[in-house]
Amino acid sequence: EAEKTTTTDGPSLAIANAPQNPHTPSAAGSVIEASDGISGGTLLIRIQNITATANLGVRLDLKKIALKCRNTEFNPRRFGAVIMRLREPRATALIFASGKICVTGIKSTHNATLASKRFNYIIGKIGFQPKDYMDFKVQNICGTADVGFPIRLEGLVYAHSAFASYEPELFPGLIYRLVSPRVVFLIFVSGKLVITGAKKESDLSLALTKLYPTLVEFKKTQITTTLSTTSNANQASTQQQQLQLQQGLLTDQGSAKQMEEV
Repeated sequence: EAEKTTTTDGPSLAIANAPQNPHTPSAAGSVIEASDGISGGTLLIRIQNITATANLGVRLDLKKIALKCRNTEFNPRRFGAVIMRLREPRATALIFASGKICVTGIKSTHNATLASKRFNYIIGKIGFQPKDYMDFKVQNICGTADVGFPIRLEGLVYAHSAFASYEPELFPGLIYRLVSPRVVFLIFVSGKLVITGAKKESDLSLALTKLYPTLVEFKKTQITTTLSTTSNANQASTQQQQLQLQQGLLTDQGSAKQMEEV
């Protein structure tokens, strides 16, 4: 049965151990560890959102679902799907008339499968006959990380122009497309990263492990020196302006005395 299927999460990647009971929500997997690939240290990746799809295999009457279920929204003029929300695990589903479901707002693959099963159970209680095999697939995992140091984005895009694109006038982050695993990074000057496009939690940690040595190579240094030089230059310019003003006043006073003598 669909209720007896379990996920294949990588238990070595999760900080918290996966729960023994597959029918209870858990925060396991919302934070993953990744090796830095240099000194054997670890980096933390926080999963922000997981998007998954499922197929119930039966045509649905959306109006009937919206009338009989709680926490639902249905406005066919604006969007042709029922929006259903769960409290535990916290998830949102877009339910289409074809029987396909898009589940989002979850922070672990365990909770994603559990939410899909609960949506399947709710629809079955209304009177529809969904199939046992839901064809559940994780489509996208989005996570965030912080490397802890500022990054020279201009140097990074110049050295890795085949994989990176950077248009600071349009978007402040550098877009880095990794080939294997197929993941996209949004890299910001502050050292904060957004990782998206992953299908598995292990892809997030593997991608960050591969990219981290490159980020260390383009680490920003001598920030204080540049600030001090700019402040010194500003002080010198203000002093020069003051001298020019004093010289101008002296010349004005001399010309006035000459006019009085004439």
